[in-house]
Amino acid sequence: MANPVVYFEVGAAENQPLVEFYGQLFGWGMRSVAPGYTLIDTRGGGGVNGGVGRSGTREPWATFYVEVDDLRATLDRVGSMGGRTVVEPMEIPGMGSFAMFDDPDGVLVGLVGGDRPAGGMWGEPSAGDGAAVDWFEVIGVDAVRSQAFYAELFGWTVGQGAYGQVAAGIGGGIGAGGDARWAAVYASVADVEATLARAESLGATRLYGPNQVDDHTETGAFRDPAGNVFGVYHHGPH
Repeated sequence: MANPVVYFEVGAAENQPLVEFYGQLFGWGMRSVAPGYTLIDTRGGGGVNGGVGRSGTREPWATFYVEVDDLRATLDRVGSMGGRTVVEPMEIPGMGSFAMFDDPDGVLVGLVGGDRPAGGMWGEPSAGDGAAVDWFEVIGVDAVRSQAFYAELFGWTVGQGAYGQVAAGIGGGIGAGGDARWAAVYASVADVEATLARAESLGATRLYGPNQVDDHTETGAFRDPAGNVFGVYHHGPH
């Protein structure tokens, strides 16, 4: 498989409000592992797990992490393709190494080294009734440019058009959204409208939705209390 998406992350200047927000909204298990960082077990039985962090710059962020063999080589390639390094390769004892970059549109994406240990923060989501996170998304200025960038960088086979789909461990899509630019992940929920309404009641702002994609898929998204974009979707029977 080409480089897979293995983790997601959200953060803000104050992380505890986001821990409470996402735990209440999606029924996720939250475990603090260090001052300012909480691991998420989505309890969704599939997809990927994630984390909530405290921002050193006081800026909010949301992103996904892609596993690569060589962090330094990947960052060098990002730079040669019009992006820039945001976080240099860093090792966390017992958790492996990571780095972060901005793509040519300034969209923040994380990298995880291939030396990551099994289990722990990299374990599979446990079974339960939590909302599984199993879709990622990049929205940039130019869909064709973004699709070409990620296809070349990670070896992904990316669909063409306004929104090209890609399989990278979990499913995803890369497209354009006018002035909008973001990296986001989507949680699978039973009812998009009810989830968006619940998110609003907890302090989020609805971004869009529910939108009917086809006869069996509905999507929506919100900005969490820190301003990060997060998506939800429901995929019903054909």
